[in-house]
Amino acid sequence: MERSLVRPRNGKIIAGVCAGLADRFGIPRTLVRIGFVFFGLFGVGELVYIVLWIIMPKGP
Repeated sequence: MERSLVRPRNGKIIAGVCAGLADRFGIPRTLVRIGFVFFGLFGVGELVYIVLWIIMPKGP
């Protein structure tokens, strides 16, 4: 069964984007969060996060 890309209702810190990406690709949530912080230093992390927040549906 393939996991879908959704924002979970549990285990999220802000909007659940990092948790949703981590669950979908099977990697630790902390690693995804560190990645967004790292890319945020270059100005693209925040923009990508906001776009994903808008387009990713909430999970069940």
